[in-house]
Amino acid sequence: ELNEILNSEEFIAMQNIKIIGLMGMASFTADEKQVKSEFQSLKLLFDATKNSFKITENFDLKEISMGMSGDYQEAIKEGSTMIRVGSAIFGNRS
Repeated sequence: ELNEILNSEEFIAMQNIKIIGLMGMASFTADEKQVKSEFQSLKLLFDATKNSFKITENFDLKEISMGMSGDYQEAIKEGSTMIRVGSAIFGNRS
């Protein structure tokens, strides 16, 4: 669906909207192989998308946000440029 959206006339005509990255979360699981595989899949999608579309006023992929408090180290290994670690800083939600 991502390619369909980025190729759509509606997206191309949008003003004041700029996609600069992709964000994804791995499954909530203790299976480290699955988490790694999911991060790798998102990185492949990010790279393919970045290489398939030219930079425009509303599209310039720079960031790949993946990894949270429990899995950010693996996400960084797989190419994440932005992590989310709120639980590690503020504690778990009640």
